[in-house]
Amino acid sequence: MLKDILTNLFLICLGSVICAAAIKGILIPNQFISGGITGLALIAYYIFPVIPIGVIYFLMNIPLYVLGWLSIGQRFFWYSLVGLIVFSLAVMLPIPVFHINDKTLAALLAGIISGGGSGIILRSKGSAGGLDILSIMLLKRYSIRLGTTVLAFNACLLIFAAFRFSLESALYVLIYMFVTSQVLNVVVTGLSQRKAVMIVSMRWADINRQIIDKIERGVTIVRAQGGFTGQETHILYSVVTFQELSRLKDIVRQVDPRAFVVVTETMEVMGYGIGNQPHW
Repeated sequence: MLKDILTNLFLICLGSVICAAAIKGILIPNQFISGGITGLALIAYYIFPVIPIGVIYFLMNIPLYVLGWLSIGQRFFWYSLVGLIVFSLAVMLPIPVFHINDKTLAALLAGIISGGGSGIILRSKGSAGGLDILSIMLLKRYSIRLGTTVLAFNACLLIFAAFRFSLESALYVLIYMFVTSQVLNVVVTGLSQRKAVMIVSMRWADINRQIIDKIERGVTIVRAQGGFTGQETHILYSVVTFQELSRLKDIVRQVDPRAFVVVTETMEVMGYGIGNQPHW
């Protein structure tokens, strides 16, 4: 229990410091903004530079935390409160500036650093405050999806940045946000993201045996019926790595070129299938 608490606190603190490095070292020197409440705090800081960015960010989060006290889990609330305090203090540290003359490269580097820091925070059981709290409240009260809240909020920030600063500045921020999201996904889900595969074929038994023998992956067999013909058939379901996907498709082509195959992304894979044979 104590180890779990210390691990989460360490991840929150480490991620917050890394994100602060991107803000103080790259975003502020280039007059860039960010997404979420951090972006709103940066806009306010550029308008009122006498107030420290950490103070602005902390004050903007207070109403969200007051409203979120009853709307989110208490464990998430307390971890996020620690994240808010650490992040607010971290952005006021004397972090050195990354001297990059090309603003495109600056936006890319900021996205890499910020995405890495945000991903580390999300691997904990908390957050650094901001839009996470608001998104969860809107989801629970009005069933508004988390992605919808983030997209709408950030779109408003980009439009404001285009008018308040310049269209060029807004485009740099768009690059930063895109890179941040991609790096964040890599940190959270890892580089070994699996693919879920569904195969519909009259030669399902042969395909099943070859997947087990040649790729050594588990397969789940689901009884099915054709919607048009009413014919009884089976669907094979398996989870493979990206490197194994091409081998699986080759097997299907060789056994039944007319097989119907669907490949989808997976966010996370855990556990074992029937017979303790892993799908992944």
